[in-house]
Amino acid sequence: MSVEILTYHALGARLNISPVAARSLARRLRLPRSLSEDGKALVSVDLAEIRHTPQPSARRQAGDVAQWTTMVAALHVEIAQLEASVAGHRADFEHERERADRLMAELLQATAEATAAREAAARLEGEVAVLRIRARTDSSIDQTERRLGQLAATLVESDRKAARG
Repeated sequence: MSVEILTYHALGARLNISPVAARSLARRLRLPRSLSEDGKALVSVDLAEIRHTPQPSARRQAGDVAQWTTMVAALHVEIAQLEASVAGHRADFEHERERADRLMAELLQATAEATAAREAAARLEGEVAVLRIRARTDSSIDQTERRLGQLAATLVESDRKAARG
């Protein structure tokens, strides 16, 4: 319970720590400080109340550095493996994207061709309906036959276009 007034250097020597660590400890514990006549800081401390265990020596820290270095090297290897994996996935993605673009173009073309075929079929159905009505009402069979010939030629032409596309 005796309070002593020590410099950081003396406090560090009593606790087996450096003067810098002693200063840090004094600040952390909010110990009362004052200045001596020669300008050095003095700390009022009761050593019985301070429960301080010094950190391990530099030899252990050297082992920690080796351990950290090994871990960093392992992480670098893992990063390299992940980057290679990412590159592979990126190549797969690009390939599938190109494939999807090609399929989309084919789909759009097929849709346009189907729409054109539906329009042609509707037009031809309309012409056939007109010809049937004319055949029932009109006495000129020659016109009907000529129109049926034109219709057959149109059907053949449409069929050839569909076979080429």
